[in-house]
Amino acid sequence: HSLKPLASDDVVIDTIEDRADVYVMHGKAQTREEIKTAKEEESARIKKEREGTARCTRYGCDKRFPKGGPYPECRYHTAPPTFHETAKYWSCCPKKKAYDWDEFQQIKGCQTGVCSEFKEEATQKEFLGGCDVRDLANGGGAAKLRSIDDFNKADQDGSEAAPVLERLRSVLGELDIDNELFDQVVDGMKKDIASRSNMDVDGSAILGEVKDEIGQKLKSALKAIAVDQL
Repeated sequence: HSLKPLASDDVVIDTIEDRADVYVMHGKAQTREEIKTAKEEESARIKKEREGTARCTRYGCDKRFPKGGPYPECRYHTAPPTFHETAKYWSCCPKKKAYDWDEFQQIKGCQTGVCSEFKEEATQKEFLGGCDVRDLANGGGAAKLRSIDDFNKADQDGSEAAPVLERLRSVLGELDIDNELFDQVVDGMKKDIASRSNMDVDGSAILGEVKDEIGQKLKSALKAIAVDQL
């Protein structure tokens, strides 16, 4: 998990959450303005770098390289990822399962070659979910790839909500919202929903309820911001 720096002019009671871990490091502390400036400079550097580069479109490879090449060596997967309940794995490597997002991202590709900036198939960048896994288990043949939009329309059992929450957790982390805080909110919602509905707090169905509730709260927060801007 990424650490959030404390500025030399931060007020402890306003900045450090109750029972939060604090790590003391050697070196000169930055002010809030210096931290803000450093982030803006880093964002500008990344933006400029990406304007002239492309990201590899092969499954599991996030390398960037100059548009038009030369293309670097690539280690990738041949099939899309599968997210089923809490399990995460590449459908070409079903025996290598992970139950944590960071662990999933560390699963090495099963093929080697060179990076590409062109999609080989119209179905690229798609996912397999719980329905696909059940279809295969029931002899339904090759699972049909589903778009992210379809994937986010969770099945009634809520198993499709897990990857949505994982992606939201990752994005919020990039916005300096600690993963631990997100996990705490999700766990609290699961317990609250379970107490109201008698649902299994560890079951997959409850994740669909959590996803919907977080969505509504985020929508309300954004509407409130929009109102303040009027």
